[in-house]
Amino acid sequence: MKKEKAVLALEDGKVFAGWAFGAGGERAGEVVFNTSMTGYQEVLTDPSYKGQIVTMTYPLIGNTGVNEEDLESTHPHVEGFVVKENCPFPSNWRSQGSLSDYLKRCGIVGLEGIDTRALTKHLRTAGAMRGIISTEDLDPSSLIEKARNSPRMEGSDWVRAVTCGEPYEWGEGEIGKKTARGTGLGLWEWGKGQAIAPTVEKKYRVAAMDFGMKHNIVRHLASRGCRVRVVPARTRADEILALKPDGIFLSNGPGDPAALPDIIETVRGVLGKKPIFGICLGHQLLGLAMGGKTYKLKFGHRGANQPVKNLLNGKVEITVQNHGFCVDLDSLPAGQVEITHVNLNDRSLEGMRHRRLPVFSVQYHPEASAGPHDAAYLFDEFITLMEKYSKE
Repeated sequence: MKKEKAVLALEDGKVFAGWAFGAGGERAGEVVFNTSMTGYQEVLTDPSYKGQIVTMTYPLIGNTGVNEEDLESTHPHVEGFVVKENCPFPSNWRSQGSLSDYLKRCGIVGLEGIDTRALTKHLRTAGAMRGIISTEDLDPSSLIEKARNSPRMEGSDWVRAVTCGEPYEWGEGEIGKKTARGTGLGLWEWGKGQAIAPTVEKKYRVAAMDFGMKHNIVRHLASRGCRVRVVPARTRADEILALKPDGIFLSNGPGDPAALPDIIETVRGVLGKKPIFGICLGHQLLGLAMGGKTYKLKFGHRGANQPVKNLLNGKVEITVQNHGFCVDLDSLPAGQVEITHVNLNDRSLEGMRHRRLPVFSVQYHPEASAGPHDAAYLFDEFITLMEKYSKE
């Protein structure tokens, strides 16, 4: 089988040459790595990866193909996809096509055949950095210069590229007959098979701010009796409160939280008005709205095996994570915010709650479908919080 050459070049001068799969072309982005052994399709379609070239540390990717049920959004959001070995002939009863064909239809450049272990070790030492992946320009010096001239992740507003265009209510069954950018893969609300039947009584109204929200988040809320109204990221505080929600959800999303001052102000405007639950970027925006600061991690937390300690009960949760920024726990207002979870690898902040207001958030993903479900109880805590405050 004839293979086309492809190259990944980093801004610090490192170059990795391999073979192309998926679509041809050239894309720049922040180069990061994910340590998950499964769930590559969920990684590809997670909007939090917008602006990034993702490297999978597990060596064989694509062996189970792709299917219409495991999409976390309507299409892939990564700028490029790097693997050690791409499996061209998937074998799984759920498979509806190969990974390479899927990426080709979606216009995503893939690179295989490089030493992903060496790349990962380099990123751990030097930190996540800008890079460019190309099947067109194979000249190392040219690509390095292009990488150095590409936008930095710090200060980038990627939410604008992934939020919904207008408000909508999460329905039952197939969502508007949408397909994944011409791939023919349908988008199904209940396809995961993990949610309670959609006939469950909708007792609570939730306004979900969409910063790049994964579909499995809404499945968890809907399966617990929530009627979810999804609103664009730039929806004003008064417009959100006018929906008369029982609770407000702040979703995951890409980019630098400090680059979103208008959204931070919106979050500040709903604080104390309704119960609030934030995840990932939503957690970071909540921290900023409460007076804290954020900082960029050296290489981030991305994978399905991140250990987090719950300080409220002493238990350790294995979590799914995808973030490059973090709330500085020492910057949070003393006496107002309680730290509830910490990362056991680097002691960074993973969860918090307000001591007076009905507000809590976590940095990781309790809705994970292709990873551990240790943290799914947080959705139940949100329901309990809404139930309590709806009676007052």
